[in-house]
Amino acid sequence: MTEPSQGISKHSTAVLRAQGLGKKYGKRWALTDCTIDIPAGHVVGLVGPNGAGKTTLLKLACGQLQPTSGTITVLGGHPAGGPAQLAKVGFVAQDTPVYAGLSIADHLQLGARLNPGWDAALARERIQQLGLDPAHRAGKLSGGQRAQLALTLGLAKRPELLILDEPVASLDPLARREFLQILMEATVEHELSVVLSSHLVSDLERVCDYLIVLVDSRVEVAGEVDKLLATHHRLTGPRRDPDRLPADQHVVSARHTDRQSTIVVRTDAPIHDPAWTVTQLSLEDLVLAYMDRHTAENRRVALEVQR
Repeated sequence: MTEPSQGISKHSTAVLRAQGLGKKYGKRWALTDCTIDIPAGHVVGLVGPNGAGKTTLLKLACGQLQPTSGTITVLGGHPAGGPAQLAKVGFVAQDTPVYAGLSIADHLQLGARLNPGWDAALARERIQQLGLDPAHRAGKLSGGQRAQLALTLGLAKRPELLILDEPVASLDPLARREFLQILMEATVEHELSVVLSSHLVSDLERVCDYLIVLVDSRVEVAGEVDKLLATHHRLTGPRRDPDRLPADQHVVSARHTDRQSTIVVRTDAPIHDPAWTVTQLSLEDLVLAYMDRHTAENRRVALEVQR
């Protein structure tokens, strides 16, 4: 069971808050009972397995979908609550959608017509820095160039919150690195809050200072990356029942062989037991530990049902 303090932050301001949020398509729930609190002033990495509800959550935040149950607020208002609210949020979807038949210049003109706070100078400058010809049609651009065009459209809107749903999933490593570098520069320059969903934890390590792991709509862990890495440890030693660990060592996941245990714990206290070899986790190790715990819980429940 997730500790309440891990799932709900105590920040006084938040860019996104959801309480018991759910979205149903026909008879299928894509998101159920999701409670989440995303603080302002961070580049937030949102990670989880397929089907966790990440894309549905982000589309609800942008006002593209309406919730079936629960509540959601973004920057203190309701998503799609009017032109002023929509202007606060920039969104780059998973397939970085652009119009193949329109030129880059056409896209910038369209952005200017649709967004009252449009920064035309910023858009032109970014296109120039990227070395793109405004006359080129979007359909002739590479995947990386299309992603950069979509990011330019999102930034030139001058949002307070920029939401990116798997924006680099289909790009090669070089294009991903260039996209993320420009994203980071823009985040610093324009003081944006960013929520970035990705399966590529290595990319999140480069750019994110806050992490949320979402599994089956539930926040498994949330917090500043540096603090999470400092308080999570891998313990390796002779086989031991995790229930025998000190109370201040919260067990995240545990694996055992006949003679050895490998346990990931979360604790603020030092670990003095000489039986353990203590090692630090990478961000990917941390994410996988929480996902592994969920998988183990599902296996346990399935076995109990079979009995």
